[in-house]
Amino acid sequence: MTNYSENLERHLSQENPVLLGAARSFEELDNIARELGLIDPDYVSAGQISWWPVISVLGTFSAGKSTFINHLLQTKIQRTGNQAVDDKFTVLSYSDDSASRTLPGIALDADPRFPFFQISKEIDQVLQGEGDRINAYLQLKTCDSPFLKGKIIIDSPGFDADPQRDTILAITKHIVDISDLVLVFFDARHPEPGAMKDTLRYLVTDTIKRHDSNKFLFILNQMDTTAREDNPEEVVAAWHRALAESGLITGRFYTIFSPDVSVPIADETLRQRYVQRRDRDWAEINSRIQQLEIERSYRILGTLERLVEEFQDVAKPEIERVFNVYRKRLIRTDWVTFLPVLGAAGYGMVEFVPLEPNLLVMAGSGVLMGLLLVWSRVHIVLSKFFAAMGAGALKKRQKTLTTRWDMVRGFRANATPWPFLRKPGLKGWSRQNEAQLSSIRQRCKESIQSLNDLYTNPSGRADAAQQPEPPAPESEAVPRAESELLVEPASVLPAERPVEADIPSKGEPESP
Repeated sequence: MTNYSENLERHLSQENPVLLGAARSFEELDNIARELGLIDPDYVSAGQISWWPVISVLGTFSAGKSTFINHLLQTKIQRTGNQAVDDKFTVLSYSDDSASRTLPGIALDADPRFPFFQISKEIDQVLQGEGDRINAYLQLKTCDSPFLKGKIIIDSPGFDADPQRDTILAITKHIVDISDLVLVFFDARHPEPGAMKDTLRYLVTDTIKRHDSNKFLFILNQMDTTAREDNPEEVVAAWHRALAESGLITGRFYTIFSPDVSVPIADETLRQRYVQRRDRDWAEINSRIQQLEIERSYRILGTLERLVEEFQDVAKPEIERVFNVYRKRLIRTDWVTFLPVLGAAGYGMVEFVPLEPNLLVMAGSGVLMGLLLVWSRVHIVLSKFFAAMGAGALKKRQKTLTTRWDMVRGFRANATPWPFLRKPGLKGWSRQNEAQLSSIRQRCKESIQSLNDLYTNPSGRADAAQQPEPPAPESEAVPRAESELLVEPASVLPAERPVEADIPSKGEPESP
């Protein structure tokens, strides 16, 4: 067990016993993956996700993302402006220190306690050598806002800055995958969304087929700018049409504006109408944020279950298929190349018949050894050629299937020069492993049922509603020792308990 896994289990034993079983299952899954060669020895699957609720804020330039975050945290942590002011992804984390600090991207890439551990390797797969420039893409900011306790907020650079930058898109995909809530911002000051087709494709079209598409909230920000024409319905309708053209025909926009930088509205009746609509949508966004603690548990269990499904139903069958093709090709070419060796050896023996018996044996053996040496060299060259073909095919499939398991690595671990000298099948795979994976999937379902028992009571029975907390999904008892945080120092990383956001409720006056 890694130090990360030990710290994680100690933390979860106090903070969320249901997820304690999930943490152990992640470790068990990693052990099987290492045997099969699907991951590096130091890779930790649990370190690729966030064990705290994550809110990501995406959108176009000047859509008011940073202003929204500043109002949410009640502090000016992010720079604002009509032009691009930040070209990096910013991870905002709680700190007890009142002085905010900005740390380079390597602080996230090198620390397995954050959900960006070794993301530089993923960047390198997109563009070779770009992973060394991790500081150009990521940064970590600390803030003492109570809202950040127990949460992580990720602010993104403007999405329409350079839609061709594959690295930005790769990081965005990673962020979307680890997030519990994705707030997608659009600018109400630009009511002609037709010019933003690329942005809509990345932020909307690609989310429709996701299993977790309900975590996306589309926000039309800076709606106060429409007060002069008093046409908010027309602006919203224009954006709805744009989303429909991108394939999203359900859902709605949340229409808001920041009270800190709002445009003055002289007509008091009109101002009240805009404020009431803003406060209503603010309240709904806040309600979703307060549900993140619950959704976090379901997200982690769902991620574990999908990883097992990808392992059993995608990665292993694909590697097995390509490996079998590699093995057959190698056996066929061995026969084709070995028969001439046998023929040459037989011809040599006939030629050496006039020699004395001892010389005949020595000469024949020398010729045979020489031919076998040449044949073995040809065999190794062919095995490398066929292995490269298989790896290339799997690399293409990897992009299509978008699985997190490194199928190319798993194939190369099995594509040895002499695969027929060991048992058929993949190295490190057994019926016991198959049973372990099935057991993990079953435990995931039981843990989700435990969460359902905690938050629901379909029967309406009083005794069911008074159940304290679900047991850990594993049989062993959960220790109740003194609480130990997952990470240190606590002054930099998220604390345990979230607090409510200081968001204006319906009917409250605008902030000055």
